[in-house]
Amino acid sequence: MALPLAPIAVMAAKYGAVALAGYALARQIQPGRTDQQVEDAFDEMTEGLSINRPRDREQVNGAMRFRRVVRLGTNGPGIEIDASALGRLRMRRV
Repeated sequence: MALPLAPIAVMAAKYGAVALAGYALARQIQPGRTDQQVEDAFDEMTEGLSINRPRDREQVNGAMRFRRVVRLGTNGPGIEIDASALGRLRMRRV
């Protein structure tokens, strides 16, 4: 019985192109820096969404934190997900 190589070759070419594009993108990314003051601000945030608008400024500040523990099974291994975000929207008349 003959093995159909054409469908396998097409699928391999598609996955190879995606892998090559991902590799090229990963080579272009520059390493960032970690600012300890920002890390501390993320750790001090409360869970949930908050929005603040100071009276004397023309900006709106927002913060969001999402923390959950996901387990595989009752006593299985777990992963803690901690997603935090800070944002600022500033509009000024010029």
